[in-house]
Amino acid sequence: MKPILSTAPHVKTRRTTKHIMLDVLIALLPATVAGIVYFGLAAAVTVAVALASAFLTEFVWYLVQNKFHRAPKETLKKFFAQFDFTSLITGLLLALCLPANLSAWYMPALGAIFAVGAVKMLFGGTGRNIVNPAIAGRVFLFISFSAMTAYPAANFGAIATNDWENLVAGATQLGNLFAGKPVLSPVDLFLGTGVAGCIGETCKLALIVGGIYLCARGVIKWYLPAIYILVTGLFAVALEGFDFTAFLPSVLSGGLILGAIFMATDYVTTPKSKLGNLIYFAILGLLTAGLRKATQIEVVSFCILLMNFAVFLIDLAIKARPFGFRKPVKRKQDKENRA
Repeated sequence: MKPILSTAPHVKTRRTTKHIMLDVLIALLPATVAGIVYFGLAAAVTVAVALASAFLTEFVWYLVQNKFHRAPKETLKKFFAQFDFTSLITGLLLALCLPANLSAWYMPALGAIFAVGAVKMLFGGTGRNIVNPAIAGRVFLFISFSAMTAYPAANFGAIATNDWENLVAGATQLGNLFAGKPVLSPVDLFLGTGVAGCIGETCKLALIVGGIYLCARGVIKWYLPAIYILVTGLFAVALEGFDFTAFLPSVLSGGLILGAIFMATDYVTTPKSKLGNLIYFAILGLLTAGLRKATQIEVVSFCILLMNFAVFLIDLAIKARPFGFRKPVKRKQDKENRA
């Protein structure tokens, strides 16, 4: 009998990959709605273009790969039967990592095509990519277009910061923090009011609501993104001479919470063992705080991408316990025989 090789998961349950990915899409809705409310039409167009481009890239790839011209109806049925929403998640996450800029409408399209086509489908599809597709798409756009650094301010002004008008317009709060300039209050950073940045990194409340939903549904472990966020904040405090006033601005600025909850927890690009995951997320926190301080720009995407490449090393060093493994019980007679 010829053995069948396939990627994880190997344990069959009623909860399929499609169901899990649908949960992730639902969890992203609060941040998506908040981004559209905060940035208006430009954010809606960015999200729509990214979603459509990601879906069409997978659709066209599947049709070409499965020789659509030979059996059109059967190929279409098979595509929609196997469609698991992962390309939509990639497109939506990519859109949330982009600035709301109508003049750069081409960026979500190019980023989604690269993320789904080159990073996901080229390596075999769902479960076979070696890095997070949305992260790779964002990094690709960041190093390709200067428009990635033009962050419009949200439509809502700060509600808890005095004299917020004198803050540098269009500058990210993380940039202001490292430049020694005034930053918004923790309340405004948490709610996203007055914040200039990417669509999905403004309202932290919306991201946390989505994260709580994923934890309640058992999609992610709550302590993994918590480790990433806490280590980043505490190491940032240490790098500032143990100035604890830097903790909240470091945690609430930039794309840390978005990356920690929705990107760093990707099943495919994280270690297989529990201990490996603890080490993985702790190193992510150290890298993020350290590289932020060294470069004085947002580096969450680069740190996650870098650690994706290191996952296989962690898995080699720390072997995952096989499913159903039970530690053998030593019998009294065996001990006596050895004696």
